[in-house]
Amino acid sequence: MIPSRYHADLTTMTVETAAKMAKEEQTGAGRKRAKPRNAAAPASQDDVAMSHSERIASSDAADSAEEDNASGSTYLVPGLERGLRILAEFSAREPVLGAPELSKRIGIPRTTTFRLLQTLEALGFLERVNGDRYFRLSVAVLRLGFEYLNSLELTDVGTPILERLRDATGLSTHLLIRDQRDVVFVAKAQTHAPMFSSVKVHVGTRLPAHATVHGQVLMGDMSFEELRQLYPEPQLERFTERTPATVEELYGRVRESAALGYALSEASFERGISVVSAPVRDQSGKIAAALTVTIPRSDIGEAEEREPLVIAVCQAALELSERLSYRPRPDDPTAVLARRKPVAAH
Repeated sequence: MIPSRYHADLTTMTVETAAKMAKEEQTGAGRKRAKPRNAAAPASQDDVAMSHSERIASSDAADSAEEDNASGSTYLVPGLERGLRILAEFSAREPVLGAPELSKRIGIPRTTTFRLLQTLEALGFLERVNGDRYFRLSVAVLRLGFEYLNSLELTDVGTPILERLRDATGLSTHLLIRDQRDVVFVAKAQTHAPMFSSVKVHVGTRLPAHATVHGQVLMGDMSFEELRQLYPEPQLERFTERTPATVEELYGRVRESAALGYALSEASFERGISVVSAPVRDQSGKIAAALTVTIPRSDIGEAEEREPLVIAVCQAALELSERLSYRPRPDDPTAVLARRKPVAAH
C-alpha cells in the first residue's frame, strides 16, 4: 500500500513531468535509473511469470517510441506505416523479397520485419515463394487496386471516350495517371484490329515517368523546383539514347509538351512503339491524367498522317476534361488543337 505522503507527491506533479516519467518507464530509461526497492527479497512467481512478457512489451514499446520519433507525427501508426512501406518495396523489377533485404531498406530489426511479413501473409497481402523465407505480393493487393480503379470517376467517365477513340482510329487507347516517379495505366480500350493486337498493355502496368512522353505530359504543371525534388540525382536512368539524361533536360521536354498541348513519341522508349498523348485536366485545371493512343510501329508518318491523329487525341482528352468539370482557358493549347479541323489530304 502506498503511504499517504506519496499520494500528496503524485497529486502535485505537473502533467508534463508525469508524461515524461511515463515515457521513460515505457522506453526503459526510467527502469535503468531506478534501483530495486528490495534487492534481497526473492522474486515472486507472478514476477517470474511476467518477466518474459514484460520484456517483449518493453521491446515493442521501445520500437514504437523510436518509430514515433522518426515519423515526426503523433498521428502516424508505426506498425501500419512499416507494413505499408514493406508492400511498397515490391515491384515488377523486384517481385520477390526476403526479410533481411526489407529490414535493411526500411531500417527496422529483422525480427520485427518478419513479424510484419507474417501478418501481411495472414491477411492475404503477401505469399511465400516456394515455402521459403521469401515473399511476393498476393491477391489482396490486386483486389485493393481494382477497387481503387473502380472508385475513380476518371476511369468510369473515361472508358467510353477511350472506346470511341479506339473505334475512330483503329488503335489501342489508354488512360494513365502519375504516381510519384511512375506512370500507371488505369484504363484501356484494346483495338480489335488483328494487325495491331500484338501490342497489349495491362491495367496496372507501371513505366518510369521521366523516360516516357506519358510522364512528361503528366508533369506539365510542375515547376523546375518540384521536378528537382522528385529527381534529386545528378543523372537520370537511361533506357534509350532519347531518354532525358538530367532533370534540366527533362524539364525542357515537359515545357515543350505543355506548350504544344500534346506529346508525340516515335520509338523513344520502346522500339517499334509510337504514341500520341494529351493531358486531361480536372475541375481545378490541374492535370489529372494522360490520354494516349498507341501505334505499333516506329514512326507515325508525315504531317498529313500525324495531324488528324493528334487532333483526335486532343479532342478525346478535352472531352474527358470537360466531363470532369474543367472549363478550358482561351490559351489552353490542347483545347485549341481539339477545335481545329484536320487539313484534307491532297
